[in-house]
Amino acid sequence: MKKFSKFISNHSMLIVIISLLLLIPAIYGYINTRINYDILVYLPDSNETIKGEKILTEDFGLGSYAFVMVENDSSKNILKLEDKIKAIKGVNQVFSIADIIDTTIPYDMLPDEVKDKVYKSNETIIMVTFNGSTSEDRTIGTVRDLRETVDDASHVSSMTSMVIDTMDLSNEEIAAYVIIAVIFCLVILILSTDSYIIPVLLLSNIGVAILYNMGTNIFLGEISYITKAITAILQLGVTTDFSIFLYHKYEQAKEKEKNKKLAMAEAIRETFKSVIGSSLTTFAGFLALCTMDLTLGKDIGIVMAKGVICGLICVLTLFPALLLVFDHIIEKTKHKNFFPKFQKLQDFSVKHYIGIILIFLVLMIPAYIGNENYKVYYKLDDSLPKDLPFHVANSHLASEFNIVSPEIILISKDIKTNKVEDLTEELKQVKGIDLVLSPKTLMNEGTESLLPDNLKDMLSNDKYQLIIANSTYEIASNELNNQVDEVSKIVKKYDKKGIIAGEGPLMKDLVTIADHDFKMVNYTSIIVIFAIMLLVLKSFSLPIILILAIEFAIFINMAIAYFTGTELPFIASIIVGTIQLGATIDYAILMSTKYLEERMKIKDKKKAMKETLSLTVPSIITSALCFFAATFGVAVYTKIDMIGSICELLARGSIISMLVVILILPSLLIIFDHLILKTTKIKKEGV
Repeated sequence: MKKFSKFISNHSMLIVIISLLLLIPAIYGYINTRINYDILVYLPDSNETIKGEKILTEDFGLGSYAFVMVENDSSKNILKLEDKIKAIKGVNQVFSIADIIDTTIPYDMLPDEVKDKVYKSNETIIMVTFNGSTSEDRTIGTVRDLRETVDDASHVSSMTSMVIDTMDLSNEEIAAYVIIAVIFCLVILILSTDSYIIPVLLLSNIGVAILYNMGTNIFLGEISYITKAITAILQLGVTTDFSIFLYHKYEQAKEKEKNKKLAMAEAIRETFKSVIGSSLTTFAGFLALCTMDLTLGKDIGIVMAKGVICGLICVLTLFPALLLVFDHIIEKTKHKNFFPKFQKLQDFSVKHYIGIILIFLVLMIPAYIGNENYKVYYKLDDSLPKDLPFHVANSHLASEFNIVSPEIILISKDIKTNKVEDLTEELKQVKGIDLVLSPKTLMNEGTESLLPDNLKDMLSNDKYQLIIANSTYEIASNELNNQVDEVSKIVKKYDKKGIIAGEGPLMKDLVTIADHDFKMVNYTSIIVIFAIMLLVLKSFSLPIILILAIEFAIFINMAIAYFTGTELPFIASIIVGTIQLGATIDYAILMSTKYLEERMKIKDKKKAMKETLSLTVPSIITSALCFFAATFGVAVYTKIDMIGSICELLARGSIISMLVVILILPSLLIIFDHLILKTTKIKKEGV
């Protein structure tokens, strides 16, 4: 590390130039990384529902479809509109009641339940199927063209429409996220540092690290819009304290060493030794997300873990170089530190440690209850504003035509007609299903041969035949999930290899997987971080105490959602705990390691803790407030609840973790002082 630190210090301008040149491929990678806006694609490929979706896409061209609602006109005009839609690149099939009535089959010959789903006194539904799956670029382009052709986006109901509206809203907001986070952090850093230029250099350094991280995502192929939205602000919040730590070490080194390059070399070495442990725990915390069956966790986990590495590298290379290059300006822009010393808070923490522990024990009960019982929602469109075009279209489709959650059932072509009839009759008896459609049930007896060819092609091929069942239950509701189970049992009676596909079954899988992921991620992150701290701190008791403290902070954070009646998006409930643990365990590590250092000098544990608090509290508060600043503004600004809830929980969690580390952790360290010293590998001279 000595050679490395000396090289950085002696070649500061070269480091700055190389860092700036590396921004070129980073920006290229950032621009050319595909962003995915459909969370359902992160379901594991082994799921039966996903297999069904692939069959629908590849064999039937039904991987994505749309319902277009148009005002009633003559069949001739509707057919003209269909011709325009058919001309759109990417459209597979187009059909409506106009393809049947007045051409081959009288309207009265259609079953009533079919007529009610496609034709009202003032509106007709045109069904459009696409060649690609829901979130493919070609399908997105096709649906955009379809909206223009229909001349009203709120008349086109489809999952791809939701993807498009999510994409447009996210892209509209994302620049604001960064601007808000930077402004808020800048204010905190100006108040907490002693130079007006330091916050600018610090944020510039982190900005470069963020671009490196986002640029290297091109090697992943694509990332989710959630990952893109929160990565920059999380990386800013998580790695700011690394930079602050290096600056403080540099200032301390300059007091002993007049040669600034030698002082910086010393600061780099000291920073590396001090932050390697905390950065490893943060890194491991993010990687724990990779254990999720829902591969969105892997997406967020890898990108954020990579962000920690990029941040650490830039702190040890670019930031020291910037400090040396702009040293003269830094000195000229020095000002007094506006942050208070928080002396009363420190004194209170030590003086009342027994009372604090009692409060801690009492609060554990409601914290546990709240953490176990807060409500989550899984319906993806609930996280988006209700006035978006896809929302308006879906609501209209449900209210006027009662089409809420179509389920597409795939059964073997070899299943005989009488068995298919028995199956459809059983499905009609299932509560919440108001229409079951198959080639046999679509038409009255003797008129099957009159079906248009495109409709026949949609309902069967040489391997499978389709049955479409319309559910009146809301997506991701308990009623729909139970209904899917019941439908599955009925289908398996007639065809053991039968598959139920559609948005409803996909969302049911998402609910099941999310419940499993929540437990898996939490346990994994705790175990991995415990193991790393065991090695870094060389203590058996300290990792337990530190994790207990931060887990308590997480419980309090989630319990607030329960006691305030806030319903959280499912993904927030899964990832926030892990991120809060990984990001704020640093505060606890800083506090405990500094306490051990002071205990080597001071025999009295209370006096040692007072000294520890005086040395660590300003840094912890600065770091926590930067994390808060990076996330709170986004939480207030965004219209996307999926992102807003994550940022709100993290903003609140950073403050709660800060208070727990400043108030409760010192009390725990004092109470378990003897145990800690007995179970920690340290030199005990002077104790």
